[in-house]
Amino acid sequence: MRLFTAVYPTDEVADHLAACVAKLRVSRAAADGVNTRLAPRNNWHVTLAFLGEVPDERLPAVEQALARVSSPPFEIKVAGGGRFGRGRFTVLWAALGGDLPALTGLSRSVRRELSRARLPFDRKPFRPHLTIARPGDRIDRAEVAADRATLDAYEGPLWRVAEVVLMRSHPGPHPAYDRLGAWAL
Repeated sequence: MRLFTAVYPTDEVADHLAACVAKLRVSRAAADGVNTRLAPRNNWHVTLAFLGEVPDERLPAVEQALARVSSPPFEIKVAGGGRFGRGRFTVLWAALGGDLPALTGLSRSVRRELSRARLPFDRKPFRPHLTIARPGDRIDRAEVAADRATLDAYEGPLWRVAEVVLMRSHPGPHPAYDRLGAWAL
């Protein structure tokens, strides 16, 4: 099964961000039938560690590792945004503000416990963000740049991060996630 660990924004935070996303050109294009691959609101999350494919029999080891993660709760907010990639690989994302050192520390703690349990995970540097859309080259670069500027000016309410969530990912044109468990900080 394909797994990742994450923190999720509260409903209040997601509502606030959704109001901003609704005004983006990628959202208008999607409403007009262009496949801008908007991330569904319920999929907005901050990935702490991506494990990739993990054999079913290793799930208890993942759960035990996450139960050992240690961090006090802290507050972050969605603030700013940007773009990864170019052309058909363009991804729009929302950035984070607030206690980013604590968020980075939480990611390190998750990765450390996964490593101690000899579990696989992607070792790319932690880049905290929430993916908004994958418009690729389906809309004009100027529209993507305008959306990036709108996201860059965005600032949402603080939310208290108080748990780490283990998710199962079902990739494809319409990715879906199943919540497998959560561990309080």
